[in-house]
Amino acid sequence: MKYVSIKNPIKLSELKDMSKKMEDCLVKAVIDVELNVMTVDASMHVDEEQYMLEERESMQKNLWGINLYPFEFNTNKWIEFDSMINIRPWQQNRSRGVECVATQSKIRDIVNKLVQE
Repeated sequence: MKYVSIKNPIKLSELKDMSKKMEDCLVKAVIDVELNVMTVDASMHVDEEQYMLEERESMQKNLWGINLYPFEFNTNKWIEFDSMINIRPWQQNRSRGVECVATQSKIRDIVNKLVQE
């Protein structure tokens, strides 16, 4: 499977096209909060996570799964912090969300730098 690894800005229109493959018009993404990159366009976060670990040499502790809703761009529904890969009690994250507000903020900053209208 080929995923789209993004370290340079991507157009919102490209994400909208990707989202049409998913029933809810979303794009699954995994963000590396240290390398400031994201991988998109897979049906499961775990596949993107594995790609980042193997191909990007990311560290698992820096990877967070999110959903992007391109048709909700510039609303509070644009980024959803929800993924099974986020459950990691050893990092004090016991839910599918991203519980640390600082990490959420960093993720938002990375996504907003990498996605352009």
